[in-house]
Amino acid sequence: MPRKRATIREVAQATGLSPAAVSYALRGLQVSEETKERVRAAAAELGYEADPIARALASGRTGMIGLLCGSLEDLWQQSLAVGISRGLREKDRYALILDAVGDPARERALAQQLRDQRVDGMIVQPIDPAAAFWPELCESLPVVAIGDSLAGTAAEVVFDNRRGVTLALEHLRDLGHRNIAVLTSTRSSTPDRPADVYVTAEADRLDLDIEVATAPHGLAGATSAARDILSAKQPSAVFCFADSIAYGVYAAAQELELSIPGDVSVMGYDSYPMSSLLTPGLTTVDWDLDGIVRAAVRLVAAAADGSGARRRRVVQAPTLRERGSVARVPG
Repeated sequence: MPRKRATIREVAQATGLSPAAVSYALRGLQVSEETKERVRAAAAELGYEADPIARALASGRTGMIGLLCGSLEDLWQQSLAVGISRGLREKDRYALILDAVGDPARERALAQQLRDQRVDGMIVQPIDPAAAFWPELCESLPVVAIGDSLAGTAAEVVFDNRRGVTLALEHLRDLGHRNIAVLTSTRSSTPDRPADVYVTAEADRLDLDIEVATAPHGLAGATSAARDILSAKQPSAVFCFADSIAYGVYAAAQELELSIPGDVSVMGYDSYPMSSLLTPGLTTVDWDLDGIVRAAVRLVAAAADGSGARRRRVVQAPTLRERGSVARVPG
């Protein structure tokens, strides 16, 4: 027969304390360190485990943090989700991971669903940072944004996209590239994402001829978009706003019998670990994935606990990872 779950009253009897004092000790509140250790030792010996439903009802917290990803077809976002999930577990919290599949309407529906499920907080990589529902949502629960700023968030880890775009385009310009294709996952319905705005402004400043096209993160879709632009525009370089999109350029180039970087140079934007294993290795912009994970977990935990009194903003600076996928234009 399975052993019956020990109750908090049994722990109280074993320690000579009241159930309320035991509850405080198990949560690390209002008691001495000696009492905490005595209660925890008794709980371990009796096999006591807190009932998560009862704990949620008593505290008003579920221990769940919603993680709303823009698209889990993006391998970098997959790695981010894994890192955040593990980081939250170390803080005795759990991640509820949802995928907006690159759809702004789905993003809104899932964000509202997480709110209605009473998660303690939310981490989001927004598809549409300018959407009107974000301020209202952020009033109802603590939200930490990753990548782009949102109105009303408790905290945010934003990318210095201006610097990242400048690094990429100046690198291509310095190697003689003037005719550049840009592949982005941004849809026509969300044209004001900062990175896309900056790429147009920087291209004008650097006197570059750019062609911007939409490409999904999935390999098949990215390959199709890359094939179209390589065939129609014949750019000397393709700058992709995600390494997962750049993989589609590699596949399309192979289909079209174009060499990288001999016939076309390719750049990515988030330094997914597999990018260094390609032939040639992908030159890309690195945003320090581990640093983003640590900052996001720290900020959402503090906001969910109510200890983030003022809005916090972490600006993530990029670095350029030069590999073999970008070559100097002959002549």
